[in-house]
Amino acid sequence: MSVIVAYESMYGNTRQIAEAIAEGIGNAKVISVNRGDEGADDADVVVVGGPTHMHGLATSMSRKGVGTGAEEEGTELEPGAADGPGLREWLSKREGDGKRAAAFDTRIDKSPMLTGAASRGIAKRLHRRGYDVVADPESFFVEDSEGPLADGELERAKAWGASLAEQLG
Repeated sequence: MSVIVAYESMYGNTRQIAEAIAEGIGNAKVISVNRGDEGADDADVVVVGGPTHMHGLATSMSRKGVGTGAEEEGTELEPGAADGPGLREWLSKREGDGKRAAAFDTRIDKSPMLTGAASRGIAKRLHRRGYDVVADPESFFVEDSEGPLADGELERAKAWGASLAEQLG
């Protein structure tokens, strides 16, 4: 069974979570949607995640806004984060054909009523594209919009990955 963990990340927090999930799954390949597809269509399972921006998935406008702010503050972003393709575009190119999938996000640790949760939108898009979403969307928490990750989140992501692997058989 081949598994891809695909992510969009601005400050590196979502990338770290994706890597921890892949470690928990074992033998999963991690790819950045900002830099391409890299075999996503050949995977039996896709686990997809991104940061929560303005209550949902990042948009080209929200990515450019983060890029402008980071440039003004001298903050380094992930390669391709501000000007590359994003998760919305990447998902629009996928055809699930019944393949299995799961969704995750990173967001501030407050009620989803206040912050939103990109993972819900990711799961809905995966389902509409023909994937069998096999797990409830999961959120991992950051201390602030730029990070860092909240204590224990990498361990929790690894454990979530392991539980996905067990569920997938």
